[in-house]
Amino acid sequence: MIERRDFLKGCLACGVTAATVSVASGKAMAAGSFEGYPDAMGVLVDLTRCVGCRSCEAACNAEQKLPEPDLAFDDTSVFSDKRRTTEKAYTVVNKYQVADKETLFRKIQCNHCTEPACLSSCFVNAYTKTKEGAVIYNAKVCVGCRNCMIACPFNIPAYSYSSPLNPLVKKCIFCYDTRLKDGKPPACVDICPQQVMTFGRRADLIKLGHDRIQANPAKYVDKLYGEKAVGGTSWMYLSSVDFDKVGFDGHIQNEPIISNVKDFLGFVPMVLSIWPALFTGVHLLATKNKDGHHDHEEGDHQ
Repeated sequence: MIERRDFLKGCLACGVTAATVSVASGKAMAAGSFEGYPDAMGVLVDLTRCVGCRSCEAACNAEQKLPEPDLAFDDTSVFSDKRRTTEKAYTVVNKYQVADKETLFRKIQCNHCTEPACLSSCFVNAYTKTKEGAVIYNAKVCVGCRNCMIACPFNIPAYSYSSPLNPLVKKCIFCYDTRLKDGKPPACVDICPQQVMTFGRRADLIKLGHDRIQANPAKYVDKLYGEKAVGGTSWMYLSSVDFDKVGFDGHIQNEPIISNVKDFLGFVPMVLSIWPALFTGVHLLATKNKDGHHDHEEGDHQ
């Protein structure tokens, strides 16, 4: 029969060992930085080509089997407001009238970050960054905390309030299940009549984007939005005006959002692992004298 003192000492040793491993792994994670899968796919969006036809919205709606919109896809009255993605619309197109420039349209959807803040903030691992470049969501493990909505620097994840018993987070998944995993472009890219979007390897699209800028310096601002923003995104953009004039955050950081809290997250596993060890140590000290006098008595009751 194992005596309580030996058992508690064993717990203490295991706790210290676990804490040591957690600290080491935590430091390794904090020091590292995921640079993305080398063959991840992406989309280059050229805002100068978009005419606001909203065919991409219709294609997304059909591909993802979403509810019909309140207003038809050819109804231009939607451009009177600046819309955001919702549980019923994984992508939307907004209109921007820029002073002394032409009217520009911008398609909005999940940008599928290289180091997604939604993934980093999810404590149940409901999000996955696939090798193809998509950030996908597993509703079966989601607990509805909505941390991802707060963490996303682009305000993309939408919450489904239509089902109070089964609330879900809704967002673009890059048509992963039906297209991307088979090497096909997402439905919105496939249907675009103006060739606004180019699908391909992210590394190739970065080169293509810079080539267009260099070939037409008077047409484009000298920036490929998404190449470096928050560690890089799968969807990247070219524009003829400063990006903040078409609704982008012009001051967004280049470092991944996770970099802001890496040190803290590296410390969390240590705390969770060392707490049992500390508790056991305190318990040993508190019962030291009692154990010396009552070892046999306690052994009889185990």
